[in-house]
Amino acid sequence: MMLASRLVGFAAQKPADYAGTGPQFDLRKHLSGPLLCEGVIYGPTGRVVSRFVADMEGRWEGNRGVLTEDFRYDSGATQQREWRLTLGNDGNLSAEADDIVGTGTGQQQGSAMRLQYRIRLPESAGGHVLDTTDWMYLAANETVVNRSQFRKYGIRVAELVATVRKKES
Repeated sequence: MMLASRLVGFAAQKPADYAGTGPQFDLRKHLSGPLLCEGVIYGPTGRVVSRFVADMEGRWEGNRGVLTEDFRYDSGATQQREWRLTLGNDGNLSAEADDIVGTGTGQQQGSAMRLQYRIRLPESAGGHVLDTTDWMYLAANETVVNRSQFRKYGIRVAELVATVRKKES
């Protein structure tokens, strides 16, 4: 069953599957300036376990960027993260943040981007390190749709679905 899920669905996608699709996703354009992110987190049973809103801001100088995220969860908890991003001319991406173990790697092609990394949860959430795959897809209205899966020992323990769009003035 686990092998079948790796051959189809979320894990079977590759950035090359989206080469030539449009609209063209460019992190420097679509994750720049003030942004609003809204999403839900599903637990291992598929039920929503948390909802959140995040104010984000992306700043780029050439191919290097910083993306700050300020999360507010429905539980009242807050969380901050600052991604340090480097985008290669070939679409390859490296990403670092204080709660990321090592360096995340990814690639943008066509209308999509995949980023893979290991995230350390806060101690209040058990301090576990989870293998994470983020997929971001650019919709025709320039909204970014983000779908992420979090795994421990290869078993999916959570999934996130969110939208990211330019914040209205």
